[in-house]
Amino acid sequence: MGWLHTARFLTTAPQLHFLPELDVPEIAFVGRSNAGKSTCINILTQQKQLAFASKKPGRTQHINLFALGKQGQTDAVLTDLPGYGYAAVPKQDKIRWQQVMANYLVTRKNLHAIVLMCDPRHGMTELDEILLDVIRPRVQEGLKFLIILTKADKLTRSEQAKVLSITKLQAGGGEVMLFSAPKRQGIEDVAKLLWKWAHPKGAANTADTAPEPQ
Repeated sequence: MGWLHTARFLTTAPQLHFLPELDVPEIAFVGRSNAGKSTCINILTQQKQLAFASKKPGRTQHINLFALGKQGQTDAVLTDLPGYGYAAVPKQDKIRWQQVMANYLVTRKNLHAIVLMCDPRHGMTELDEILLDVIRPRVQEGLKFLIILTKADKLTRSEQAKVLSITKLQAGGGEVMLFSAPKRQGIEDVAKLLWKWAHPKGAANTADTAPEPQ
């Protein structure tokens, strides 16, 4: 858990070519604009305003990178991608954001894992399914991915169990976890999994000495 608490702003970019080339593992957070992505990032990192959580979904329009690592060193990067699918956003902006995001997911060389946020009350949407199709070739090559079912406190225990079972089938080999900020549900499990993914066996020692990206 303490590792995620070291998150600090690295850079922001409206397009891929503005992103720095990094050689540390990158973990990207994606999801619909109202799926609770920013809130989840802030809870995991214990920083209330690290990711911009707005009452008006769709406000995040840039790719935001946050460095992770103790004692000022960087051993991984957390990426907050623009939310998608919100109706109030102009159509041309939707198309542009979705294209930028798709290009990032397909071409980002150091992308190591993807975390997809999903509101379990609505289930996997068509846009979520499209995203999974986009990353499927990279998943087959070893890319890790996790579906976080946010706002789990809005469901009864039986509803949670049902949506968890359904989503695991839809995930096609990815991990699925229930998550609730108010109930503190799933926070530690998600944190442990992200740590494991960013520090594969044999890399733990070298991660501590990874240089800070410029």
